[in-house]
Parts: sequence; structure tokens; C-alpha cells
Amino acid sequence: MNVYVRELSAALVHAGVECDVYTRAWRRGLPAAVEVEPGLRVHHVKAGPTEVLPKERLPSTVEPFIGGVLKALDADRRPDILHANYWLSGVAGHALKHELGLPLVSTFHTLARAKAEASMEEEAARARAEADVIGCSDAILASSPHEAVWLEELYNADARRIEIVPPGVDHETFRPGSRAAARAQLGLPADGRAVLLFVGRIQPLKGVDVAVGALAALADPAAMLVVVGGPSGPDGPAEVRRVRALAAQLGLADRVRFVPPQPHGGLADFYRAADVCLVPSRSESFGLVALEAAACGTPVVAAAVGGLRTLVDHGVTGFLVEGRDPATYAHQVSRILDDPCVGVAMARAASAGAKRYSWSIAAARLRRLYADLTARRLVECS
Repeated sequence: MNVYVRELSAALVHAGVECDVYTRAWRRGLPAAVEVEPGLRVHHVKAGPTEVLPKERLPSTVEPFIGGVLKALDADRRPDILHANYWLSGVAGHALKHELGLPLVSTFHTLARAKAEASMEEEAARARAEADVIGCSDAILASSPHEAVWLEELYNADARRIEIVPPGVDHETFRPGSRAAARAQLGLPADGRAVLLFVGRIQPLKGVDVAVGALAALADPAAMLVVVGGPSGPDGPAEVRRVRALAAQLGLADRVRFVPPQPHGGLADFYRAADVCLVPSRSESFGLVALEAAACGTPVVAAAVGGLRTLVDHGVTGFLVEGRDPATYAHQVSRILDDPCVGVAMARAASAGAKRYSWSIAAARLRRLYADLTARRLVECS
């Protein structure tokens, strides 16, 4: 989501839309505002403890955040549109819409009722808040047709207010390159062994255990798996311990390399170094990792869920897997590894297909949407 907000805001600025991004101050000493580039400013709003908070404590910061944004608003740069990202920002944006009389655009990124492991507590609180925001949003952005369906079926969203605007990818950073050079840069073995890659938050939703199981099911005893990411959410630390224990139990401790979260641009070398990128998520509204891997010319083997069904062209740019059986993932990975011609053809098709997605295209569509919304009557709470 941070990548989405940063890249889309920059693209909007280049399209002629000035952007002010308001985020909660997470440590002491942050400046009140930072000009990232001409036309793009980030504001650090004091709301709750000035420290990094676990997600379960963030709802308590929403009310002070709303007040902080109202105080921080620049009278000389009053917004024309509010665009909220994630459900907590949606709650804040909903309140600000009524306070300021401005149109509200909402992007949720994940939805409680679409998450396979959502708890009853989350369903009762977060999902109800999401429904309230959806009911009053002047436009709701969906990253894929599958997310649009979720919004309609799970939240009774008005289809006329749903806009499908896929995220983009920075093609200057994420592009094909030398696999050998990327492996040398990352200190990976130069002996030609197969390298599988997982990139993402380590939590049950993302299915790292399936990636480890797929490595175990491969017939290649030299293949390795690189896991790039860190624990996320209340279940994250336990999931890290569980996945590490699973790797040890399967005799893979020396073939699974855990790498802490990386700067976004640095992920390109990991994609280029890999033979296959695994995306075994239980739920995925879009699947930016799959898009970035494809842009780097790396075939993807992904779960046949959500937006991944749109991103991965089965049998052309990678493979989609129904269910969560690691052996099925391993079979599809083997189809790529065992036939170099398949891997090369998929790499070319993946890179070419990724060209359809760019931040400039997304920004152009949003600029038109914003202009349209300023001329419409505001949607009232349903």
C-alpha cells in the first residue's frame, strides 16, 4: 500500500494534480510536512502515541487523526477531492467528507469479508466500518474485476460508483536483466541451481508455508527458496516461527533463505535472480508482486484467487493453481524449470504483458474521475 500511495501520488503530480498526503506520525522528530517533489507533500499528523503501533491499536488513533488533518489543512491549498487508502483512512475520509463537503474516493486494498482468515471480531468491527465508508463514497476504486465483484456481492456497493483502476509498475526499475548479475549482486549461488522466490508479508494470508512445501515437493534436491519479507499483523511473529520450523522439519533449513524486508527498488534484483516467483496467497485483490515479477521477466506460479486471475495468463506468463496443495505448485514450477524453452517463452510474454500496467495510465484515469466527481452532487450516507 505504501508503494501504491507513493507511486500513484507522484504520477498524479506529473499528470497535473497536486497531492497532499496525510499520514500518522510514527516517531518523534518528524517534520510537520515534507515536500517530496514539487506538487507532492507528505504531512505527519500527530495522532496517538508517537511510535509504531500494531494494527490492532490503530483504530484508536482515527479520531485524533481526523482532528490533526483538519488543523494541518493549508487554507491556500484546500483540497478538491479526498482519496482514502485502507479502511482506517476510509473512516477518517468519511468523517472529513462531511466536515469539508468534499467528494470521497476510497481504495481499500484488502477487504475484511474477502480475507479467508478474517476473525469474527474483525468481521464485526472492520467490515461494518468498511460498509459504512462504501455506502458514502462518491467513487470506490477496485484494482481488478474480482475486487469489484467482492464490493458488490459482499458489501452491496453500487456498481455505478465502482471504478476499476489497476495499479501500475515502474518499468524503469522493474525490467528484465541478467540473472547471473542479479545473483552475484545478492550473493546467491552461481552454480546454476534453480531459485524460487517469495516476496511479501509473512502472515497466514500470504501462504509462505505453501512455498516451502512446494520446494520440498520438487524433485530437484539443489533448488532453493528465497523468502523476502518480515512478519506482519498479530499473527506474523508466530507465522515466522512456524514457517522456519516447517523448513527445518522438511530438511530444508539450508535451502530456504530468509531475507528481511527490502527497499522497494531493491526487489528488482530478487525478481531477476529467480527462475520462478511464487504467489500462493489465500486472497489477493490485485497482486503487485506478481506484476513486478512479470515486468522483470520472471514467470509466476500463483494462487487462482482474486486479481491474480487477471494478472497471470495461465500457460502463457505463468501458471495459476487451484487449491493449496504444495505438490500442485511444485508440478507447475517443474514445468517451467524442466523445459528451458517454456521458461524463456514465459519470461518474454510476462514482460510484454506487464507493459499494459503503468502508474501514468492509472493517474490519467484518476485525473478524469476526480474532475468528474467535482461536478457531481455528493453521495449521501446510505
